[in-house]
Amino acid sequence: MQLPAKSEEAIDPDCLLTFEYEYPERDTEVVIDTDEFTAVCPWTGLPDTGELVISYVPSRSCIELKSLKFYLLSYRDVGIVQEHAANRILNDLVRCCSPRSMKIKLDYKIRGGLHTVVTVEHGGE
Repeated sequence: MQLPAKSEEAIDPDCLLTFEYEYPERDTEVVIDTDEFTAVCPWTGLPDTGELVISYVPSRSCIELKSLKFYLLSYRDVGIVQEHAANRILNDLVRCCSPRSMKIKLDYKIRGGLHTVVTVEHGGE
């Protein structure tokens, strides 16, 4: 049995907004976290939930938080594997705000006795 899931086309990066960062000469780390990230397994339709931590050093713009919340909510019924979710979030957020560096960490709740943590990074070399 498989529960219904939406395709990745339901993810809405166009809702992401930014605002001008007034201190681009400084390496200021911005950390945003939520324990409410939810997507679904593409094979079973069962929920995958976990903690998402976004760490980034802005260049010229910062991510507006309400728009980020709506963006993350667009994953709620999407069938996407955990590794792809982390990479998709990184790609969309980098495209949105062009940070100096960014790190995405998705720490999923244990399911089927397995604990998965996916970490991906952009820039910062």
